[in-house]
This record gives sequence, structure tokens and C-alpha cells, in this order.
Amino acid sequence: MTDSLQNSIPRPPRTMSREARRMQLIESTIETLAARGYSRTTLTEVAKAAGLSHGLVLFHFETKEKLLAETLNYLAEEYRQNWLSALAKVGDDPADQLNALINADFNPAICTPSRLAAWCSFWGEAQSRPLYQEACGAKDDAYNVTLEAICQRLSDQGGYGRNAQRVARVIRVTVEGVWLDLMTMVSPYARDEALATVRTCAALCFPDHFTPDGLNPHRRRPG
Repeated sequence: MTDSLQNSIPRPPRTMSREARRMQLIESTIETLAARGYSRTTLTEVAKAAGLSHGLVLFHFETKEKLLAETLNYLAEEYRQNWLSALAKVGDDPADQLNALINADFNPAICTPSRLAAWCSFWGEAQSRPLYQEACGAKDDAYNVTLEAICQRLSDQGGYGRNAQRVARVIRVTVEGVWLDLMTMVSPYARDEALATVRTCAALCFPDHFTPDGLNPHRRRPG
């Protein structure tokens, strides 16, 4: 554990509610996953990152497996609430909806180095796959169904004749690939460039509605 990691997490008051303490430990787990990876994350390292005793971590989570499961559940629900909130702020125009979903994936609240690295830790470890499927399978399915429906409506509206399932898959894997780029490249590009990359993918699929800079202001609108 590096000093910089331990010093990066604010030390909360000694007296905290049970839920607040659990949240503190989950955030410390995210930071530890980012710094050490899945297999090298231990309750001891999480305790050090949080500035707490090993016994207190055991009191709240009992085992490393339970702590990692709770952390993944938290990340998955945070991601779900992020894209649902983005969709709720736009109307019925599928172009606006697709744009909202793309922007949501680069929301600074969830697109942080530590969170991206934590996701990569879960993705990259074979032993975490059953845990991932249990925590994220249904949420991933709901997102994919929503994205495919939006792509279908946009294809129909624009007369593109696209296979919506494949277009949605291309956009989704582009987002995931860009997230990996942000984590693994020696000199990663900025979040704005990452967003422009995914928008370029959308523009290739729906050229009358998107440009690399975002929504085409001259796009055809429904109705």
C-alpha cells in the first residue's frame, strides 16, 4: 500500500453510522482495487486505506468475498442510477436519448481513474466472473435492452435500416474499449477525447444525427 493511496482518502469522524462506515469501507475498497488489483486486495489493505482496524472491517463485512460483492453491487447500482437519471432528463427523441446514454458513461462522478480501475479489476479476474454475473447480469441486460430499443427507434426515424442489436453492441463495446484505453495506455487521452471517440462511433452509425462533437444541430427530429 502506498502512502499516497492512504493519504488520498479523507479520514472521517470516529463516530459514524453503520451505513456511513460501510460506505467508507466500500470507497476504500474501490481505491484498493485500483491500486492493487483484484487478487491482491485484502481486508488488511482496505483497513489501511480507510485508516481503520482489520477487526472493524471484519465486523462490517466478515470476509473479503462479501466485501468485494458489496463493492461490486454498489458500483453496478451507481452505474444504473447514473444512466437512468440521464435518460430521465431528456424527452422521447431517440437521438437525445442515445446522446444522454453516451454522455452518462463519461460523467465525472463515475468516470474516475479509481472507478474505472476497479471495474477493470472485476472484469480481468476469472475468479470474479460468477460474482460479476450475479451482481451485474440483470442490470447489464436492462441497459442493453434499453440501448437496443433506442437504436431501433433512431434507425427507423432516420431511415437507416440498421440492425439495432448490432449497432447497440458496437456502441457499447466502443465505450468499454475507451474505458480500457483510459486505464491501460501509458499516455491516456483526456475524457473529452474519449467522449468524442464514442460520438464518432455514433456518427458512423447515424450520420444524419451525430457528429464527433455531439448531436447534429440540423438532424431530423421526430414528428
